[in-house]
Amino acid sequence: MHQPNYLDRESGNYQLPWTYLHAIKDYVDMAAIIEMTEGARAVVNFAPTLLEQIEDYAAQIKSYLKSGTPLRDPLLAALVSTALPSGEEERVTLIKACLRANPERLIDPYPHFKILADLAHCLDDTPHAVPYISGQYLTDLLVWYHLAWLGETVRRSDKRVKVLMDRERGYSHQERLQLLEIIGELIEGVIPRYRALAEAGKIELSVTPYAHPIIPLLLDINSTHDAMPAAHLPVCSSYPGGEQRVQWHLREGVEVFKRCFGHEPAGCWPSEGAVSSATLEQIAKAGFKWAATGENVLSNSLQKSGIEPGACHHHPFNVAESDIACFFRDDGLSDMIGFTYADWHGDDAVNNMVHHLENIAEACKENENRVVSIILDGENAWEYYPENGYHFLTALYAKLAEHESLELTTFSDVLASGVKSEPLPQMVAGSWVYGSFSTWIGEADKNRGWDLLCDAKKAFDEAVSSGRLAGDELYQAERQMAVCEGSDWFWWFGDYNPADSVRDFDRLFRLQLAELYRIVGATAPEQLTQVISHGTGQPATGGVMRRGSEH
Repeated sequence: MHQPNYLDRESGNYQLPWTYLHAIKDYVDMAAIIEMTEGARAVVNFAPTLLEQIEDYAAQIKSYLKSGTPLRDPLLAALVSTALPSGEEERVTLIKACLRANPERLIDPYPHFKILADLAHCLDDTPHAVPYISGQYLTDLLVWYHLAWLGETVRRSDKRVKVLMDRERGYSHQERLQLLEIIGELIEGVIPRYRALAEAGKIELSVTPYAHPIIPLLLDINSTHDAMPAAHLPVCSSYPGGEQRVQWHLREGVEVFKRCFGHEPAGCWPSEGAVSSATLEQIAKAGFKWAATGENVLSNSLQKSGIEPGACHHHPFNVAESDIACFFRDDGLSDMIGFTYADWHGDDAVNNMVHHLENIAEACKENENRVVSIILDGENAWEYYPENGYHFLTALYAKLAEHESLELTTFSDVLASGVKSEPLPQMVAGSWVYGSFSTWIGEADKNRGWDLLCDAKKAFDEAVSSGRLAGDELYQAERQMAVCEGSDWFWWFGDYNPADSVRDFDRLFRLQLAELYRIVGATAPEQLTQVISHGTGQPATGGVMRRGSEH
């Protein structure tokens, strides 16, 4: 699970609400379903920048409720505001923010939310009518938006939520404060719940490098050509000080993880499953015992190594002479959960998944080291399922936990049980998306982003080497540099993505770079005032997820 850092350090305000919205829906539901299912086991991965944002949201809500300290997320602040915007532009912005959800699953199932949304769509044709919209309309829209984003397990178990939903309309300020209290409780409970599940042995927790960078590209931009020989690369032919930055992300990621969960992580999910031989070497040096990536990386690597895939490739590998075990995602099964089963009846989807696993077990019965790695996005898939995937997930965990020949487990337990890794002589650098880095580099807008990042890194390096930064200033600069190195900015560049998302992430990336220049005492280049990318596409799931294979 990960979200990029949406915080504008200069203003202290969050620019997008996705961290807290996914926390109260997906992170809560996944923990609850594992808690309630006897025999459920899973590996849950957290990006450290996500953990820090969860902690910050919990703290700011608690501070607001206790002493009225202003909330630093505009949408959350609007939920409990006593003075909603009166200006036309501000009202339009707020209304549009409350419609950013899957209509079929998060709006239409709630009749009163749907009425509010339908009225909002009418305003698209008559924007001059926006000033006549009442404050109560805005209030009710805000309440229903947040009610819809609550986890299904919360709606089923919290009587306060049921009362609010039964209220239907005309929400008072006190009721909005109560909803904020519920949101605060849920966010504050996320990290302790997952820590408790790990301590109980129901899950294994793993970590991603601190700010979710694409490590192989920091180490060697030319590794792009392993899977994309004809790809055009940025002007900047190598990322300045990339190895040191990778080590920093790994070290700081482990420190955040230890503070939150109280133990060292054994496993690392490199950001977007992006790996190379050099990447695995760095992960192993950082003390990790296992890593994981996508099936297409394995296919490309087997081909390069001159090894026939064989009937069963469902087992861990060691790359070259590395001591670290690398697991490879079953793209077909993982993508069925991410993209296909949402439109199936839950029982049919579960039966289909179990049937596939039984077939794999039969095909691999001669291999004592067999393990099937089902790896998918921890937050975005469930918005496309009925009731946030509740029926599918509860049935899937229950059926697998009770199965006679299939065993739910974790990667560390697999290794501890004596499962051995087979050698993989050569690795083709790539990610879990298409087995390449095409989502992050090789296209004009993405390459321009890399060049802007390289320029900012040079300014950072100059400030550090000159001795201008020390103490807290150096601490803040290092973290801001890390935020700029995150993968999400490059993910969204490209005209195949939706215009709204591209605009948001383009603006936020340039804002983060400008903030870095401010912290290090350098002048931001004029290019940061210019838009990098424009989106015009309508990809599956709004572009928040990609399949492991292009076909």
